[in-house]
Amino acid sequence: MGNLVSSFANVLAADLQPGDAIGFTFFTGYMAMAAASIFFLVERGQVDGKWKTSLLISALITFIAAVHYYYMRDLYLETGQSPTEFRYIDWTLTVPLMCVEFYLLIKPYGGKVSTMWKLIGYSVLMLVTGYIGESLDKENTILWGVISTLGYLGIVYEATIGDVKKVALSSNNPEVANAVRLLRNFVIVGWAIYPIGYMCMEGNLLASTGWNLDLLYNIADAVNKIGFGLVVYSSAMSSTKAAAAAAIKA
Repeated sequence: MGNLVSSFANVLAADLQPGDAIGFTFFTGYMAMAAASIFFLVERGQVDGKWKTSLLISALITFIAAVHYYYMRDLYLETGQSPTEFRYIDWTLTVPLMCVEFYLLIKPYGGKVSTMWKLIGYSVLMLVTGYIGESLDKENTILWGVISTLGYLGIVYEATIGDVKKVALSSNNPEVANAVRLLRNFVIVGWAIYPIGYMCMEGNLLASTGWNLDLLYNIADAVNKIGFGLVVYSSAMSSTKAAAAAAIKA
């Protein structure tokens, strides 16, 4: 056992160099999101039935991200290159699922399936055009970035004044309305890092600040994906406790 631990430590020492902040965030991102997946799955048994699917989706989001970060970590350590393809595969799976979370919150109160597909459509537009501009047509990075941002703004619109917001307000459920508001804030503030980072590729603006695009994305991924799940979990627990208290009074 001691030899196994020693060998593992030697591998880490050989691959992850002192002061490698980017490599550090790949490791911590992988472990943090794997741990979050376990947490959401375990806690799923503590909430009302209407919240169980939402927590399952939260666990899937962080699990998918953890698997991709495992491969992105290895690719980065072996080559020193940005794992762009792995990152976009991850986003193509997890971002639409994060949009599904909005739908699951409003579904019991009249939320329409068309709203879910609208959100997914915006997310696919954002990701596909972003990938084209970052990897396939770098000469027109800004053009593709503008189109990608339109998809992002579509999600913001739906969560701020569109169907998601309207149904949440009409639900008369403070936990649901608060959850939509907090998730909306994650989209506005947390997700904004992605289009900002994308646009900073043009002219290598990040390099002048001492930041790296992978470093920025790794931190944003962990905060946004785990944070999304924690908002759903907190709302689910509050709603479950309120329902239990109402049942006791009745």
